Amino acid sequence: MKKYFLSLFALPLFCFAQEEPINPALLGLGQAFFFDKSLSHNKTQSCSTCHMPAAAFADLRENDIDKMVSQGDDPTKFGNRNTPTAIYAKYSPDFHFDEKIKDYVGGQFWDGRAKNLAEQAGGPPLNPVEMGMKDKASVVKRIAENQAVKDYITKHWGEEIWQDDEKIYAIMEQALAAFQQLDLFSQFSSKYDRTLAGEDKFTDQEVLGKALFFDKEKTTCSNCHQMNEKDHREETFTNYRYFNLGVPKNETLIAHNKLGEDWVDNGLLDNPMVKGDIAQKGKFKVPTLRNVAVTAPYMHNGVFKELRTVLLFLDSHNNPERKINPETGKPWSAAEYAPTISHSDLKGKPLTDAEIDALEAFLKTLTDAAYDKGGE
Repeated sequence: MKKYFLSLFALPLFCFAQEEPINPALLGLGQAFFFDKSLSHNKTQSCSTCHMPAAAFADLRENDIDKMVSQGDDPTKFGNRNTPTAIYAKYSPDFHFDEKIKDYVGGQFWDGRAKNLAEQAGGPPLNPVEMGMKDKASVVKRIAENQAVKDYITKHWGEEIWQDDEKIYAIMEQALAAFQQLDLFSQFSSKYDRTLAGEDKFTDQEVLGKALFFDKEKTTCSNCHQMNEKDHREETFTNYRYFNLGVPKNETLIAHNKLGEDWVDNGLLDNPMVKGDIAQKGKFKVPTLRNVAVTAPYMHNGVFKELRTVLLFLDSHNNPERKINPETGKPWSAAEYAPTISHSDLKGKPLTDAEIDALEAFLKTLTDAAYDKGGE
């Protein structure tokens, strides 16, 4: 991954998934902020700590909760949700209610509470279980302590900008959002992409897996994990909507974080933009399947360790033979929150073991070349 570490303030312009051009002054600044641990309370954590460039921008650090969620700058504090990959995040539209489909779409975080990448970037530094800074003024003070960064900001935005902490904080947010527009965060270099381009070829098993994935009568995969027409070269394998899949409670996580036996993650309901609509409780944003094979654990609460387990769990909604969670050896636990389960979107036909194998094989073709150990 060293080839992706670009020189500070000397980043070239790449292709962007947006209409408006990015201010070039923000790009190198964004890289500086992304790797700057001084922006956390104890100076031990940066954006790259939980979004590791060498790990498809997910958090693969070992911790005492088996990597289900991330450990914060304060090592005694952990999040309640699995850290999603930052890769391909720029393709998510701004959070909004789509009048045509009568549903919420887009945003950042599992509950979409950040409207866009800039808003998302401003969250972790102030989150007590992440980077733990007291307030924006404290973050700005740390930014100013880096003389090279301070001089750079002054050069491009003027000395007077330092009189307004809100403006400096906004520059940090915009710079981090700009940095994530780089092709580094949207490589489209997987076997799937190479095969679409005629540069590689699927195995027979992968061909079957792809056919199953896009077959809306046979499986439910593409109900949530398809945005464009089939074989679109920039398919991110998510429709950026919110669903309740009936995911079991993560009892280990609940006990570890001392959340209480009755604790339920509200999901989308926690997003202030849904204005307390109880029908959104228990719904979570559909994640990209790009690099899914190398970004375990899975689901919003990190309850599943293996990709195959996810497939077996989803099949269990339609297949009475899928009674046992292979990771526990016990029946699937009850849904964390049952009232809003998206039954219609989960309805499909029972799958055989061979079909599960084929789907898993196809999903592994979505791993970008930089992270595909099997392709080395």
